[in-house]
Amino acid sequence: MASSKAYLQFVLEQLSELSDISYRAMMGEFILYYRGKIVGGIYDDRLLVKPVKSAIAYMANPSYEFPYDGAKEMLLVDDIDNKEYLAGLFNAMYDELPAPKVKKKK
Repeated sequence: MASSKAYLQFVLEQLSELSDISYRAMMGEFILYYRGKIVGGIYDDRLLVKPVKSAIAYMANPSYEFPYDGAKEMLLVDDIDNKEYLAGLFNAMYDELPAPKVKKKK
């Protein structure tokens, strides 16, 4: 099942406290970027983030889910209605997220 544009817009509105949030559509789902780094995505109308130590520590009861068959587990963000919580989560995670890979020029 693909994610809806309406859910994407809702998540983007909830993240409006943060600057430099972007997304990219990928096979019916959406990859979310925070200041150029992949923080997670929207899969089947669920917000999932990378399971970095800071995110696990930030969440009261971390819950792991698979974004799709064959993928690594990610953390389900269940407190999506709380803008302050989401901003704090993304800020806590940022330093621990891997830097974007540099594409080699041909």
